[in-house]
Amino acid sequence: MAKTSRSVTTSTAPRAVIWDVDGTLIDSADAHILSWQEVFAREGYPAIERATFDRWFGRRTTDVLREHFGPAVEDTELLRVGNAKEAHYREALEAVGVEPLPGVEGWLDFLAESGWRLGIGSSAPIANLNLILDFSGLALHFDAVVSQEDVRRGKPDPEVFLTAASRLEVDPSRAIVVEDAAAGIIAAHRAGMRTVGVGPYHDTLGAMVSVATLVDLPEDTFDRLLSEPVPENDASSSTTTG
Repeated sequence: MAKTSRSVTTSTAPRAVIWDVDGTLIDSADAHILSWQEVFAREGYPAIERATFDRWFGRRTTDVLREHFGPAVEDTELLRVGNAKEAHYREALEAVGVEPLPGVEGWLDFLAESGWRLGIGSSAPIANLNLILDFSGLALHFDAVVSQEDVRRGKPDPEVFLTAASRLEVDPSRAIVVEDAAAGIIAAHRAGMRTVGVGPYHDTLGAMVSVATLVDLPEDTFDRLLSEPVPENDASSSTTTG
C-alpha cells in the first residue's frame, strides 16, 4: 500500500470492508474464460469471444447464461451447463494453484489490525469460494462469507452486499466494497456503500476510488472514504490512482 498521512475516524460504530473474490483477491480471469470455452466446445455451443466474457465477469453464471441463450433454453439446461463450467473452473484452479494478488495480504492484515470487520460478497458458488480461500491461505481473514447460494438475486442487485453487511453486523453506510467489476460497483452503490475499484479496467468501473493494483492504494483510503458522501444508487464520481 502507498504510505500517506492517515486521517482519524472518530465514530465508534463498527465498520467493514467487503471484498469480491475473482479478480479482486485472486487473478482468475484466464481460468474462467478457459473453462467457458472448454465447456461450450464440449456441449457443441458456439465459442464465446473475450469481449463477451468481459461483460459476464462478476455476475452469476445462471444469469449470464440466461442472457446469452435467451428464453428458448430451459432452466435445467442452464443449470447443467453452469455447473459443468464451475466444476471445470475448480479443476483448473487446483491444477495451477491459487495465489493472492499483490497487496491483498498486506491490506487484510492492516485492516484487521485497524479494527475493520472483513467479509466476502461474491457471485460465485460456495464450492469455488471454499477452494479459493483454502488454497490461497486467506480463509481465516474473513468474518463472513456470502456466496451465490445465500441470495436470490445476483449483482448488480445489492442483495449480496446487504447480506454481508448484516452478517458482519455493520450498517451499510459504514461498509466499503472492493470490486473489479462494474456490476459489483453498481450493486455496492445501490446498497448505500462506498467503493474501491481495482484491476485492469479500474478506471471504467465508476468506483469512488480506483487503482490498478491494491499496492497503489493509499494507506488512508478506507478511513477517508467513510467521510465522503454515500453514492446514490449507481451514480458516483471516480478518482483514479496509479
